[in-house]
Parts: sequence; structure tokens; C-alpha cells
Amino acid sequence: MDWWRLLVAVVGGLLLLWLLLLALLWRARTDEVTARDALRLLPDVVRLVRRLAADGSLPRGVRVRLWLLLGYLVMPIDLVPDVIPVLGYADDVVVVAWALRSVVRGAGADALARHWPGQPAGLAVVARLAGVTPA
Repeated sequence: MDWWRLLVAVVGGLLLLWLLLLALLWRARTDEVTARDALRLLPDVVRLVRRLAADGSLPRGVRVRLWLLLGYLVMPIDLVPDVIPVLGYADDVVVVAWALRSVVRGAGADALARHWPGQPAGLAVVARLAGVTPA
């Protein structure tokens, strides 16, 4: 019966860790960009992340974070399941915003503009999401 206690402890610890990560993601969200705005840009953002990750001129740590972000986005298991109407995709938006802010700190805002595949209005939204003022 001790293995039941261990199983309950492990599951409880994982649940607690999941809730902590959700709280951290919620706290890191940006109020200026709505989840709807960010979701409309998803195809362009995925192309942007892939282009940035493949850019050999960027620091290795930045590229590793971007490849990890791509892996997270294609992974079928999320912190909040995508079947939950709004919150399911909102966690993806928060994770992308966090990663883009990290990229801007490591590579500069000009890297976003250089690799952006979409319209200038979309770049302005992504720049706000990344925490920089658009050029």
C-alpha cells in the first residue's frame, strides 16, 4: 500500500507544479495585446520563430529557446488543453510572448523586423507582444 501513497504524492506534486506554472503564465501575460489578436497572427508567428531559430547570426541560447518554443507549439499536450475554449490557446499566447521577449533581449528588436513574414500591422502586434515599441 505504500506505492499508493507514493503515486498520490507524485500526482499531487505534478498537479501543484502545473498550477504554479499556470499562475506564472497568467502573471506574465500582456494586457495590451488580446489573445484574439495574437491568435490571428499564429501562422506568421510560427514562420517568424522558425526563421529566427534558423538564423545562424543569432546567439545559440536564443536559437535553442526558439526551437524549444516550436517544440512546445507542436506538442499535443499543453499546460491548458486546447479544447478549453479561450484558455486553451491563451497559454500558448503567453508562452510565445515570453519567448519573444527573451529573443528581443538576446537578439534585439531588429531581428523581429528582419524575419517578419507578414504585414506591418501584424509586426506591430508582435512587437507589442514582445514588449518593444514598433519601429
